[in-house]
Amino acid sequence: MKVKAAAGLRVPYENQPRRYIEQKPVDVPDTIYYRRLLAAGDLVNVSDLVAVKGKAKRKEAADD
Repeated sequence: MKVKAAAGLRVPYENQPRRYIEQKPVDVPDTIYYRRLLAAGDLVNVSDLVAVKGKAKRKEAADD
């Protein structure tokens, strides 16, 4: 799963408390730790953002 930290946050990796997820998207395993951070809003699922942007582009192309 590809995620990045929410704006203004640094989120520690699972089992690596001194290494942080920041604004650059990274791949992480689909574990309960990362799912909780997603639910809390500390992490943002980047693959969801890409899918939304892709749909918007397709719609604009269809309107032309």
